[in-house]
Amino acid sequence: MTTLEAIRAALPAYPIEVSFPDIARWREGNTGIDYLHSFDSGKAGKHVMILALTHGNEVSGAIAVDTLLAAGVRPTAGRLSLGFGNIGAYALFSAENADATRFLDEDMNRVWTPSTLDGARQSRELARARAMRPFIDTVDLLLDIHSMHEASAPLMMTGPLEKAIALAAELGTPEHVIVDKGHANGTRMRDYGGFGDPASAKNALLIETGQHFAGSARDVALDCAARFLIHAGVVAEADMAPYLTQTQPARQKFVEITQPVVARSMDFRFSQPFTGLEVIEKAGTEIARDGDEVIVTPYDNCVIVQPSMRHLGVNVTMMRLGRLLNR
Repeated sequence: MTTLEAIRAALPAYPIEVSFPDIARWREGNTGIDYLHSFDSGKAGKHVMILALTHGNEVSGAIAVDTLLAAGVRPTAGRLSLGFGNIGAYALFSAENADATRFLDEDMNRVWTPSTLDGARQSRELARARAMRPFIDTVDLLLDIHSMHEASAPLMMTGPLEKAIALAAELGTPEHVIVDKGHANGTRMRDYGGFGDPASAKNALLIETGQHFAGSARDVALDCAARFLIHAGVVAEADMAPYLTQTQPARQKFVEITQPVVARSMDFRFSQPFTGLEVIEKAGTEIARDGDEVIVTPYDNCVIVQPSMRHLGVNVTMMRLGRLLNR
């Protein structure tokens, strides 16, 4: 039987192009919750948060938040919060097994429903989410910084609501915006509470900055965080100037996810060496096999989104399929 360890061993290892910040210095914040820092301007405005490390091996966000904290960035209006999520998984990161510390017990970005948070189930991720929850409940605008298993262009993940799609368009970066409904096996933080309520003024975005350990992902994380804070009106644009390193695209491309491709066995494999954002011209084109099942594109001009073998498992989403939207 094929094992995940064997699959990972056969995949090329990405070079680690960034330094992992020592975030232990940020443990004791001013919120009563470890690794969460909040600064109030004393002036009217929104509560805006930049969050890193929802997954423990996604270092670009940690670099961005560490950089902003070290720079002493403070709000000129409203309230600014900077924090780290799955600090337990991050602490156990090992370059020899770089894919293993996404989480410790369960995915921290699949637990954000009241029934789960209020339920009896226990895990280290749930304990952290429960500790953070009262604070997250006070946030008006959230940018959750993530990165990807494979080398791919950055993606802004909006969820299905028009308010988040509009916010992504107002930011104007990155080039590719993914409109999706999340995952069947749990709710993301960016869809939690008011963020996922179309009637609420709260809003959230999730940025996938690129491959986890790429220097370019670090730069995208800082650039996007800076633009998010400027757009929210909580910081002086001049204070963010050092981080605005990315050229904004002339036009964004919006891709609506129509369906996931979920592995039903450990004998799943792609039919081509996809890296993401490939546009498959014809419906019926083979894109993967799962045991004896042949998986084909369901329509013309089908976009491949976030394909990866690095977390293969039964009932795990291996890639998603989408259509280009006219926006």
